Parts: sequence; structure tokens; C-alpha cells
Amino acid sequence: MNKSPSFYFFLLVLFFSSCSNTVVVENIPDQSVTTPPIPGYLKKRVLIEDYTGTWCGNCMRVAYAVDQVFTQTDKAVSVAIHNGNDPYNFIGIDPLANLILPAGGSLELPVSRLNRMIVWTYPEPTNIQQAIDLTGNNTTLGIAMNSTVSNGNINLNVNLKFLQDYTDLKLVVYLLEDHLIHDQHNYTSYFNGQNPIPNYEHNHVLRSSLTNILGDNVTGTTNGITVTKNFTLPIPTNISNPDNISFVAFLVGSDNVVINARASKANENQVFEINP
Repeated sequence: MNKSPSFYFFLLVLFFSSCSNTVVVENIPDQSVTTPPIPGYLKKRVLIEDYTGTWCGNCMRVAYAVDQVFTQTDKAVSVAIHNGNDPYNFIGIDPLANLILPAGGSLELPVSRLNRMIVWTYPEPTNIQQAIDLTGNNTTLGIAMNSTVSNGNINLNVNLKFLQDYTDLKLVVYLLEDHLIHDQHNYTSYFNGQNPIPNYEHNHVLRSSLTNILGDNVTGTTNGITVTKNFTLPIPTNISNPDNISFVAFLVGSDNVVINARASKANENQVFEINP
């Protein structure tokens, strides 16, 4: 039987697809948390932005919820944004506060957001699944970072991989610090109800935004393309210990909702999280 030209074209496409690590996306995969990994697609993480303070006793409810998320998934990225009369106060918070509270309300802590714009339903410790449901095994946008932190300087490359065409994306890159020790007020029953908690270890603390805190425009976001953004800067003076630096990078769409996020330790060389 003679085969039609379309049949041979199908075989050619199948051959090249099987020999490539890049997925040519015709149908966007199901990105829900319950969908098994599909070869060639990328891991999807949830971003948790926790607005907090050492003085904020009720904020320990959200801190406990964040800890619980990390016990149940490896696809979470957390950022603690300290505010107010606090040794780790982030002075550039206003644009972000205005974004999540567009009506002009005051930032009365505790406040938390999932993927930047989604309110984490109160009480957060009983709504862990809400955060987990925003993760997944199959997305078409990947992030990988590599950095060198030495001799008082930071050199960071943020690599972005696209398996479909995207438009109107913005990149946000944070510099965080871990293992900051300071007493923490606690008005909750969590953490054994101790108040204050002496020598509490504060992690994922936002120390600097290497981009506009609402994001820098990214171009070249088309299927099959990898884009690299470089950041070179001296270690900020508010860093207590350069050994405890880490980074978070994430991409938001035109609605400011995070599409994917990733964290990286200093001096780590990451690869894209592609499903085998």
C-alpha cells in the first residue's frame, strides 16, 4: 500500500521529537498537582511571600504554615518580607504593598500571598493544600540559576527556558539571607506557645531586590529559546553573613501572578528541572 506524504511527515516529526530534549508544544500539558510528570516538561513551584516581623506575634501562624508546606512538598519557594520596627525591615516594600492592597489599605500583619496575588486562606495552617495545589510536574517555563559569591561581590546568572511562546512577562530576582537569629514575639499556640521565642532562626529573609520589585520586562520569550539575565553587584551592606546568602527568581504574567519560581543557594550551579 502506498503511504501518503502526510504519513511520512508524521514519522519525521516523531523521529526528531524523540531525539530532542526540547518539547515542541502543540497542546499545553495539564499543570495540576495530580498530573504525573510528562517527559520533557518542567517542574512547577509555588511562591509564598510572607509579610512578617520579629515584633508580630500573630505572624507565627503563617510561619508555622510555611514550615508545614515544606514538609509536604519540595516544590515551594518562600520569602519572608519583614516590615515595621524590625532589624530586617525591607525598606522597598511600598510598591509591593500597593500591588496586593490596591484599595490603599494598610499592611496590617500577618499577611501572606501565594504566587504573589492569591490570598492564602485563613487560617493558613489548615489550608496547606491551597499552596500545594499551585505546584505541578508539567509546565513550559523553567528557571535555573548559577552564582559566585566571593571577595565581597556577587555574580548571578538567571537562565529562563521557554517551551511555548509567552508575552508580557516580568522577572523578579530577590537576594535573601538565612540563619538570622533574633527573638520573635509569638501570640499563637504554635511553637509551643512560647512568647517571646528567644534566638529564633529567621530564614528566607528578603534583603534586596535585584530587579524592580514588581519585575523587569523580559524579551525573547518564545518556544525553544533560553534567555539569560546577569546580575553583578557588591554584597549589600545589610548582609550579616555572606555564607548565608540565597536567591529567588520568578516570572510573573501581565496579571502579576507568578508562573514559576525557584530558589538557589549561593555558589550553586543549577540545571533546568526537566522531566526525564
